[in-house]
Amino acid sequence: MFLCIKEHDYLINYPYLPIMRKIKNLFLLACSLFCLSSVMLAQNAKPFVIPELKEWKGGDGQFVPTASSRIVCASGEAELLRVAQAFAADYEEMFGVRMPVMVGKAAAGDFVFQLKADKKMPKEGYDMRITDRVLVSAPETSGVFWATRTLLQMTEQSDSRSLAKGSMRDFPSYAVRGFMLDVARKFFTIDFLRDYVKFMAYYKMNTFQIHLNDNGFKQYFEHDWNKTYAAFRLECDTYPGLTAEDGFYTKQEFIDLQILAENNYVEIIPEIDAPAHALAFAHYKPEIGSQTYGMDHLELGNPETYKFMDGLFKEYLEGENPVFRGKRVNIGTDEYSNKDKQVVEQFRAFTDHYIKYVEQFGKQACVWGALTHAKGDTPVKVDNVVMNIWHNPYAQPRDMKELGYKMISIPDGLTYIVPQAGYYYDYLNCQYLYENWTPAVIANEVFEENDPYVLGGMFAVWNDHVGNGISMQDVHHRVFPAMQALAVKMWTGKDAKLPYADFNQKRMALSEAPGVNILGRIGEGKEMVYEAAVVTPGMQTPHREVGYDYTVSFDIEGADEAKGTELFRSRDAVFYLADPISGMLGYARDGYLYTFGYRVKPGKANIAIEGDNQATRLYIDGKLVEELGKRTLYFNEGGKDKMYQSRTLVFPLEQAGQFSSRISNLKVYNYKKH
Repeated sequence: MFLCIKEHDYLINYPYLPIMRKIKNLFLLACSLFCLSSVMLAQNAKPFVIPELKEWKGGDGQFVPTASSRIVCASGEAELLRVAQAFAADYEEMFGVRMPVMVGKAAAGDFVFQLKADKKMPKEGYDMRITDRVLVSAPETSGVFWATRTLLQMTEQSDSRSLAKGSMRDFPSYAVRGFMLDVARKFFTIDFLRDYVKFMAYYKMNTFQIHLNDNGFKQYFEHDWNKTYAAFRLECDTYPGLTAEDGFYTKQEFIDLQILAENNYVEIIPEIDAPAHALAFAHYKPEIGSQTYGMDHLELGNPETYKFMDGLFKEYLEGENPVFRGKRVNIGTDEYSNKDKQVVEQFRAFTDHYIKYVEQFGKQACVWGALTHAKGDTPVKVDNVVMNIWHNPYAQPRDMKELGYKMISIPDGLTYIVPQAGYYYDYLNCQYLYENWTPAVIANEVFEENDPYVLGGMFAVWNDHVGNGISMQDVHHRVFPAMQALAVKMWTGKDAKLPYADFNQKRMALSEAPGVNILGRIGEGKEMVYEAAVVTPGMQTPHREVGYDYTVSFDIEGADEAKGTELFRSRDAVFYLADPISGMLGYARDGYLYTFGYRVKPGKANIAIEGDNQATRLYIDGKLVEELGKRTLYFNEGGKDKMYQSRTLVFPLEQAGQFSSRISNLKVYNYKKH
């Protein structure tokens, strides 16, 4: 409302009229500015999502879905409809509401998806306008899919499932936004990998490299290559017996994993690593192992090496429906000795051979950067080859660019996690990376943003220390904050505006993905999140497990329990009332069995288990009995070599076992009470 000053002769004397007009005009201007600022203040702030939106223009008010809201596709393209159905399923998974999917004319309250040409929009980008409906436009279905991740993240931060009105234009700074997982030296179940596909997709990370073979360090295995742990994780018909017995993926499981990834716009890059890191192959066929450089190196001068590796790659690459479905395959090729020029030339020839070999099957070859370390005369194919730049002395990025290699930035000193190894990172320095890193920063080399030779970035988990007790959930506890922070840096790049302190505070409000909860988070804030007056044998709870930090307590009237009697189990862990070996209270996960020095005996007691990412603790009647924390394992004469072993537990709750004791007053807290 504006105040009007009327100029009547009986109110304003003629001599003061010009002054009063100026006052009037200034007053009107001030009122206008006030009203304009009020309108601007009413505009919705940029929604918090990960990665941060590139462009946002706030509107006024909220869009609130109704019982009649639908997902409407503007056209009937099969892939667009599939993305719409996936969004409907994810929305139901997260919020308990199933919206119908249809093709046709939209109305107020609907979510509308359309494909629309836009020459100015980068690949994977999308436009979204939120008014009385939500309109998503993208030149490709990948952009529509990424828009649905944005919508789910926005929705889960609102109790009413409302969305801030406004418009956004969002697109990635880098084409490759990746993560690499070493499943060779530590096995991860196929269920875990399937969850990771969804987890990565939720944060618009689109490249998942899976490192399928490797070996431990021989100093932890009596300095004997024959005793040193090594594993190849894929079912193999060409070489029966090559596949690791302690954990592997069938061909069909791996194919299905890739199909799931494709449906979530994540590319899986399988990696078979040679000629170093290849002890699993030398264990199977000892004559191809190097007597000079160690059995984890293949003998490059032996024709049998090529025959073996040709046969291995061929099994997964040949045919109309190969096991390796994607467009890229990583062939390894790093960390071989360069002490002898002849061996350097052989290494370069090996690299060139397998680049061309996988190309024969229609694949693009990816390699680990090693050609500065292995500088020589033998030509190595450059065109259409992708190089992971991980350690600049092994492959100088400027030199690799000059040669013509397209690069993925994965600098070891910034982006390598090696759990509890004492080198590289246990947890990444997420604040430093968030504030200082983009894929253009490759260690001490800094390229221009959007340099066409830098395809994007990755970070990695290497499980170097075989036997260190780290669980799958422990790895995820390290990856989760890194995935969130680096998703911002690979999508939004240097344009991220939100200060790290705000980002770090807000990020925990987001899920891992629809239906994914590897962290085992239950509830919000510090609270008791589940209780049961009585736990009966075989009963199920609503929760698969509870993650760090937690306390699980219960009263017990003890009975004699047979060895192997379970209290609770989940898909990944078992908690025993009597462990299978000694009959003590204990737990098993990831192939490890840990026991407390306590045996359930007749009589009443209160038992509490407390866990965090450092230790698992047992309390009896409120008193600490034992802490199973990180311990040091010593190897070789005088304990020259050592390894840290973790004894953590994400507590299983999914299903009770068959026990004779009476269990009552079960209480689960999402914090440590003691």
